Order: sequence, then structure tokens, then C-alpha cells
Amino acid sequence: MGRLVIGAVSALVLVSAGFFWWQGRASLERAAPLPVVSGPPGEGAIELPDADPHGRGPALPNAAKKVMSKEDRRFNRYDRNRDGSINRNEMLSTRVKAFQKLDVNHDNLLSFEEWAVKTSNRFKEIDRNGDGILSRAELNAYYAAQDAKKAERDKAKADCACGKAAPKGRPATDDDDPD
Repeated sequence: MGRLVIGAVSALVLVSAGFFWWQGRASLERAAPLPVVSGPPGEGAIELPDADPHGRGPALPNAAKKVMSKEDRRFNRYDRNRDGSINRNEMLSTRVKAFQKLDVNHDNLLSFEEWAVKTSNRFKEIDRNGDGILSRAELNAYYAAQDAKKAERDKAKADCACGKAAPKGRPATDDDDPD
């Protein structure tokens, strides 16, 4: 009789252990992340291309220019395919020229050194005496020179608008607009 009771208890323990294990697996599956759902039919998930760190990255998107009102120009700066909406790749494509200026080895990958060289060069430009420390006077002189250059560009842009010849130098472009 003792063997029968021990067998029944051990069978009950095994069944209950199996039940708790099954419930634990079910709760893990409930906590699993949901599958990625794509957008409307015909439009897959938008992914930016990536490349290995030692290879050459994919080609950058092209940027096109058109003459329009300021608001249209701002919107169309991002809406490259003119479908009336802006996706992530379209938004990033406006920064191609700035990226190409920083990408000095033209591999379409931006290393830390390439990114930091602009800041380092600007620091050297501001540090007139070369002591490695920026003084208030050096910083004020740099910003005054930048303001003078901007005023000269604005004057050249205004002169071009009224029919006068523009002075030599960098022509004003739509890319000067901060938005």
C-alpha cells in the first residue's frame, strides 16, 4: 500500500511541475517583443543602409534644388520624391553636403577623427596666439569677424536682388537658410 501512495504522490508532483513549467513558458512568450509590422502595402519598413567599419559605405542620396517660395522650399528640401510626405531618408538627405565636407577620405563613413577635425581647426583659428587656451578677447574677435562676414554676404545678396553686380567672394545660396 505504501508503494501505491508514494507512486500517486510522485505522479501528482510530476504533473504539477509540468503544469508550472508550461505556465512559465507561456508567460515568457507573452513578454516576447511584438513582431515588426510594416506600413501600408507597397511601402516596406524604411531602413538606413549600413556598411562594415573597414569597407566603403553606400552612395549618398542626391539633393536637387528648385526655385520656390520660402515655405515650399523648406518643405521640398526634405520631400525629395514630391509625394507630399517626408520619410527619414528624405530628412537625412539634406545633410549630404555637410557630410561630404567632413568625410575627407570619401569612403561615406565618418570616423571620429574626420568629425573632430572641423572643431579642432576652428579652435586653432580662434586661438590667435597659439597657446592652446581661448581668451575672451580671442573669442570676441572671432565672433566679430564671423558677424562681419555674414553682413558682407547679406549685403552681396541684397545687391544681387536689386540688379547690381555682386562682389567677388562666396555667392549666397539657399543652403545658408538655417531651417
